Amino acid sequence: METGGFQKIKVDPFSRGFDMGLARPLSRSVRLNGFSTCLRLEQIYWNILTEIARLNACSVSALLSYVDREVHLRYGGVKNFSGLVRVVCVVHLLKGCSAPLSPE
Repeated sequence: METGGFQKIKVDPFSRGFDMGLARPLSRSVRLNGFSTCLRLEQIYWNILTEIARLNACSVSALLSYVDREVHLRYGGVKNFSGLVRVVCVVHLLKGCSAPLSPE
């Protein structure tokens, strides 16, 4: 059912307590396999990466180095590394992962 030209939805993505700060982009310097680079992701993704790193008993940089290395070895690389990192985070959440990816 439409209301005022907009589709009425049942699940409001802006539920009570929604934190817009999680959508704020944040740039961080990281080392990927020995090379220093800057990665710009929204705060929520840094939070998820921190959790994945904690599960793997490694740093976020080590986790990102693993992702970078594996995407090169398995798929020949990727054009949009930030996009890949976001997808890795979403897949982690969708799978409800609690097992380590590959500890370093």
